[in-house]
Amino acid sequence: MNRIVREHYPVAELPEDLREGFEPDATVRVIVEPETARATRPGKVMTLEQMFALADAHLPKRTMDEVVAEIRRQRDEWDD
Repeated sequence: MNRIVREHYPVAELPEDLREGFEPDATVRVIVEPETARATRPGKVMTLEQMFALADAHLPKRTMDEVVAEIRRQRDEWDD
């Protein structure tokens, strides 16, 4: 990852929008680094429906009869 660090950088040499809140004769540490992939893709947020669909894709597909049989089997185990 590329990263540039400048210690004791004069505030007077910063772009005007970055000077706000600093005394003109002060010095600052400037760190420049690329944004993370997540921060640069705000349009890639998943909806709940997409998350559920993704989770559902990894679950085994069973019929209603198979599910009912599994529940009954488990219930019967508790009765023993």
